[in-house]
Formats: sequence, structure tokens, C-alpha cells
Amino acid sequence: MARVLILYAPGINCDLETKIAFQICGASVNEISIKKLEEQPTRLLFYDILVLPGGFSYGDSISSGKILSVYIKEFIRETVFDFLERNTLVLGICNGFQVLVKSGLLGQRITLTENANGRFEDRWVRLKTIDSRCIFTKGLDIIELPVAHREGRVVVKDSSVNKVLAYIDGQDKPTMEYPYNPNGSIDAIAGICDDTGRIFGLMPHPERFCLPDQYPRIWKNGIPYGMRIIKNAVDWVKNHK
Repeated sequence: MARVLILYAPGINCDLETKIAFQICGASVNEISIKKLEEQPTRLLFYDILVLPGGFSYGDSISSGKILSVYIKEFIRETVFDFLERNTLVLGICNGFQVLVKSGLLGQRITLTENANGRFEDRWVRLKTIDSRCIFTKGLDIIELPVAHREGRVVVKDSSVNKVLAYIDGQDKPTMEYPYNPNGSIDAIAGICDDTGRIFGLMPHPERFCLPDQYPRIWKNGIPYGMRIIKNAVDWVKNHK
């Protein structure tokens, strides 16, 4: 059974649905606060998947995900690298994606900043999978997921970003046009992975689409897209233990 650790910090508010989503997919899940992990970082090494969920860690003080990213860099970053020496995975969702970027764990020159329209965007978007190396998106093409963020605009500092998900328009083409692209992300980027495909950060919320009833219309397309993303991770761990 895949063992999942959800990292909790003050202001995180998507941990419960993330926990339930992984449990639905057959994983064993625990939550640990950053303070507890700071006291004993090696606890991380007992798990297979590290998840940084969505929310507003530390109230988005300074900027979204900044304070939690500092805790990670100062106290557990080296342990995370030890964790990644095994067949393990890391997932950052929304605020968790912001934390991955600002802590340097994704290892790519990008930043996340305020949406181009300056507003909080809370709705469903259409996405296309781009990078085939990402463990989490195997077998997916065009999908729909909800977004809920104010600081989700990806700004790329070089051209070597491993783009995994792109916001698309009605013709299934990556777009900068609002409202298809909710935040003005450069290159329509909605999610990226590291070079191994084992660290994945995205702004949309897969944990909010693991049940058919979570879809705003009648769902007739089999396993919900969010569940497929999470199940890909759980199944990969089972097959690589």
C-alpha cells in the first residue's frame, strides 16, 4: 500500500479532501504539521508520497507559499532530497505548487505571481497534458479541473520548463486568452514537473474531482480526471516498491 504524508501548516484548508482523495485511491494517509516535521525530519522517510495541499499557508503573508517554503528550505530540504533518492513522489497543489516553486524543489527557473486581472478565480477550466514524462498525468489528454487562486500566474525565467498542463480554449489549443486561461500564465502553463517526472506542481485541484458528483454537470466519462491523476501516483508507487 502506498503511504502518503500530507504536510500541514496554519492556513492550509484543502488537506481533508486531499486525504480523502488518496484514501479513495487505496493509499494510507497521515497528516503532519511542518512544526512536527521540523522536530523530526526523518519521519518523512517512512512515506512514499509527499503532498503539499492547497489553501493559504500562513495567511499568504509576504506572498503565497513563501513562509512555508522558508521552513522547508531551512529545516527539511535535505531530508526531502534523501526521500527522493528512493522511488518516491512529490505533489504540490495550488498553494503547494507555490511552495514547491519558492522552496526550489522543482529545480526550475519560474515564479508564481498575482493573476493578470488581480482577482481571485474560482471555477472550472479545460486543460491539455503536454509532457509525457510526468508520472501523475500518464494516459491523460484533455481534462477538466477546478481552480481557486489569486496568485497562480506562472512567469518563466528560461525556456527549459517541463510544462505538463496547459490551459486550453474551445478549440483545444493552449491559450493566453481570458477566461480560458484564468490567470495569464505565460505559455498557458497550469502545471510543471521536474526532470524525473516524479515532482509535480499544478494550480488546478485534482482532489476536488475524485467523485462524479463533484462535476458541475452530469458526468459520463468514467473515472473522474482528478482521481486519475491521484491514482496514477498511487499505482506507480505500488509497482515500484
